[in-house]
Amino acid sequence: MTATPAPEVLRAPLVVEFPFTRSLGPVQSAFLTGLRERTVLGVRTSAGRVLVPPVEYDPVTADELRELVEVGTTGTVTTWAWNPAPRPDQPLATPFAWVLVRLDGADTALLHALDAPGPEAVRTGLRVRIRWAAERTGAITDIACFEPYEGLHGNGTAAEAAPHSGEFADPVSGIVAPARLEYSYSPGRAQTRYLAALADRRMVGERCPSCRKVYVPPRGACPTCGVATAEQVGTGPRGTVTTFCIVNIKAKNLDIEVPYVYAHIALDGADLALHGRIAGIPYDQVRMGLRVEPVWTEGGRYPDHYRPTGEPDADYDTYKELL
Repeated sequence: MTATPAPEVLRAPLVVEFPFTRSLGPVQSAFLTGLRERTVLGVRTSAGRVLVPPVEYDPVTADELRELVEVGTTGTVTTWAWNPAPRPDQPLATPFAWVLVRLDGADTALLHALDAPGPEAVRTGLRVRIRWAAERTGAITDIACFEPYEGLHGNGTAAEAAPHSGEFADPVSGIVAPARLEYSYSPGRAQTRYLAALADRRMVGERCPSCRKVYVPPRGACPTCGVATAEQVGTGPRGTVTTFCIVNIKAKNLDIEVPYVYAHIALDGADLALHGRIAGIPYDQVRMGLRVEPVWTEGGRYPDHYRPTGEPDADYDTYKELL
């Protein structure tokens, strides 16, 4: 008998990104507004240490901090790492050094980029100064980067931190920080087999040889026993809603009208619930115990959503261990 060859292990680029919007308190607002005005502010703790960037609570005592001070625009590199291949949206397009810079008058270091011709030009103890961005909006990017500096203290700024009111015209009150992660994802052999089965409209799990539980999607090992799994088991395709949530915020680039329901679904024969969207029923009628089945779109490689089967609801005792 000829064995069926295992499908080629899948690999694909994946991007996870979202814009993080946050309001600013008085300390962060003053810091970012100050950068817009080419002024660097720190905050002084009860012990007399000056923290840059400033924080609103003392990391040692948890005391609220409000005493703002102005520090220098020059400083000293405390540690560094060379970046030979900058990624998109990093501070510089050419190779540069990531540096921690303790600005004159500060007791902590600020992370930013240093524009240097090569790693041989960077060292701990190197004197540097801020290169300001031509256009400043009240963000950390108002510091374009640091650059080597031969003097002691630049721009006439004294080495000691000076008191500052933190008051500026038109203060910055909020920021949007884009978060983005790019990586190459490989699901491994177990999930590759699972995805290949989905493309054939089959639900396949793997059984643990020790506890005999069936996991869908399979992970290649039992999360309870820690032993490898290889025995494939057909499950579903029908299942039971164990828990669910109603989504009221529309996700970017997702063409689904809100509100909609996302649920944990325990497929028949499986000992682990998977995620799926519920459709074909008003969102406020979805409930625990609802019996559902997958719906594939034409040419789809995985279920687009799950819909009610019309069967009576499952008894709670049949799925309570899968909540």
